[in-house]
Amino acid sequence: MSQQYQSTALRFGVLTASAVAVALVLTGCAGSAAPDPSAGEPQEFTLTVGKSDNITENPYDILAQQYMDANPNVTITVNKLPSDTYAQILPTQLQAGNAGDVFVTSAGQGDAIGVVSLADAGFLAPLGESAASVIPAGSEDAFQIDGETYGQALSMSFFGTIFNETAAKAAGIEYPTDWDSVEAACKAAAADGQSLFVVAGSIPPNTGLMAQVISSSRVYAENPEWNEDRAAGKTTFADSDEWKDTLETIVDMNDAGCFQGGAAGAGFDALAGGVISGSSLSAFIPGDAANQFGAASDGAATFTVHPFPGQKESDKAFGIVEPAYSLSIAQNSENIPAAQAFLDWLAEPEQTKTFADIQGNLPVSGLADVDLSGTVYEPIQDIIANGEYTAQPLATWPNPGVYDALGTGVQGLLTGQKTVDQVLADMDTAWDN
Repeated sequence: MSQQYQSTALRFGVLTASAVAVALVLTGCAGSAAPDPSAGEPQEFTLTVGKSDNITENPYDILAQQYMDANPNVTITVNKLPSDTYAQILPTQLQAGNAGDVFVTSAGQGDAIGVVSLADAGFLAPLGESAASVIPAGSEDAFQIDGETYGQALSMSFFGTIFNETAAKAAGIEYPTDWDSVEAACKAAAADGQSLFVVAGSIPPNTGLMAQVISSSRVYAENPEWNEDRAAGKTTFADSDEWKDTLETIVDMNDAGCFQGGAAGAGFDALAGGVISGSSLSAFIPGDAANQFGAASDGAATFTVHPFPGQKESDKAFGIVEPAYSLSIAQNSENIPAAQAFLDWLAEPEQTKTFADIQGNLPVSGLADVDLSGTVYEPIQDIIANGEYTAQPLATWPNPGVYDALGTGVQGLLTGQKTVDQVLADMDTAWDN
């Protein structure tokens, strides 16, 4: 889909929630229940989320159970779709009118489950004021149309790479700070039978994510308004030296042995398995997975979150920060009042903090003032404090076809079936359609 990983991405794969955070939640962190206009009357609704095989606990399960404990008259059925096909299944269900009541969506309109795209198609019901209250400043267009809100942001995710510090230290490899050190680290890891990066090459959302992460330092660090320029016809992907550099970097990484063997055919399971085991040192995946990886390794490995480096060490470090996911309500739902009461409850500060803590994500508000020292996010503390990041590029691309062209195009770069120029031309074609 990009996908919604509960939090690891359906844009990139759902992963295990931190066992420690889960324990804290289950021992009494639940907030008070929101006032229920129909208290005492039986209510029920469904909540559709993504799940992959390596998930043991899901934050949606936890919060749904907390809400039901506080509201015994409410029954929430959590339906889990495979994360790697969530972005295909949900739109199909919506078109068929059987998507359920509440479901995970993504910010903007750049992928198949984008809030704006689905609302434009008439699939989403407008939400209450609580949803509007948690939209991060500057992200209104990713959740609203004509002042109506159609997606409720849940937390903020940093899109970059996750690095296995323990395995890297054993290999004598430090996280690279420029292209020369990327190339050197790739060769050093390969010499020891490892890879510096692992990529799910058969899954367009992950190849697309990798390209977006690299573009943050190649394209958007220099011109944060690049998408606006493209929309105004001032540039194109094909004419952009910065986008050419982004995709040529992927080709160069492939040639330098930066990816694991069989990367072009790998799935989501390669990401978690490779980085947790240390056979690969890092992955292009949202930052919330760092805590999840640590829990999955039983404390045997330490993980940190990093931006992808620029060409030169002096280049500005830059990243992507975006509301990780959102929840929306189906326009045809017969249980909108019950579903809206649940979203109102989720928007309360205690629940937003709980959600972010379980996922290992960043809070949906007050981001610049958060102290990240001593956390997996410490390497990006300055990036966050200085606001040196962009929103996900795809969030304001005009249709999901552009991101599809990027993700499948990068697959073609890995297999040698596409050239950089062909991929960029395909993205322009998709943009203009």
